[in-house]
Amino acid sequence: MPPTAAARRGVVRLLNSSAGRVLCLAGVVDADAVEAFWRCYGPEPVRVDVVDARSVTALSASGRELVADVLEAAAWRGLEVVLRPSEPVRRSLSGRPA
Repeated sequence: MPPTAAARRGVVRLLNSSAGRVLCLAGVVDADAVEAFWRCYGPEPVRVDVVDARSVTALSASGRELVADVLEAAAWRGLEVVLRPSEPVRRSLSGRPA
């Protein structure tokens, strides 16, 4: 049985874990998923220790911008963030076509 639209919907969440603050992205991370995240946490880049995007199946321009902003803000502060990307995220961040 194919997944329903709700099952494919993208999710962006900020979690506190034993590894620190984790930005979790999953599914089809589109503008709606990013907007929901921004409504909850604000548009400024959040401070995280890990970006876990291993479950992302598609990343929109706004999703790519969110991840890039978080990584850039960490680099600017001299902090290292562990990025765990799926292949679609890896392609998107490298600028290669999906």
